[in-house]
Amino acid sequence: MSDSRPPQRGIRAAHTDTSVTVYQAYAPRLGLPAARDGRFPAAWKRERMTWVKPSFLWMMYRCGWATKADQETVLAVEITRAGFDDALRHACLSHFEPGTHPDRAAWQRQLREAPARVQWDPERDLHLNPLPHRSLQLGLSGRASRAYADEWTLSIRDVTPLARTIHGLLQGGRQDAARALLPAETPYPCGPLPHLGA
Repeated sequence: MSDSRPPQRGIRAAHTDTSVTVYQAYAPRLGLPAARDGRFPAAWKRERMTWVKPSFLWMMYRCGWATKADQETVLAVEITRAGFDDALRHACLSHFEPGTHPDRAAWQRQLREAPARVQWDPERDLHLNPLPHRSLQLGLSGRASRAYADEWTLSIRDVTPLARTIHGLLQGGRQDAARALLPAETPYPCGPLPHLGA
């Protein structure tokens, strides 16, 4: 009998042959114009590191179902798989990990040079409790952040109403109805990522 448990570290996402969906949450002053125009506004700081999350429920954990300050607008950002894959290829773990890095100095060099960094954080269940397997959080900076905003992005949707509907169903004890509305996330076919400990 095969083991159906998800890998300890893995990427699950809504994706097509050419795109992958990631989530971010912003204050309405940034999130609403981005969703309206399908691109990030000039006020979106392209030189700052930005973190994207393929897991809808991890995003809900992070933004408290769109209730936390400056995270009231949840965006589903569809980006090119080519861009996402490029970020993964050139990413570095955000922390030193023996066995993945030769030594701490080598990790620090990689971290300084990498345009992307990865954290593996506990995936969340429908009630936002931690699960035993981990989900990808991808930080983009420098050239990767600029490319994300201006080259990789295919569409931006405001999924705040979806988040609030699911949360309302949960508060009303309607777990099955809430679960039925979750975005379909399946294993992302990127192959092994030994430089990221996966």
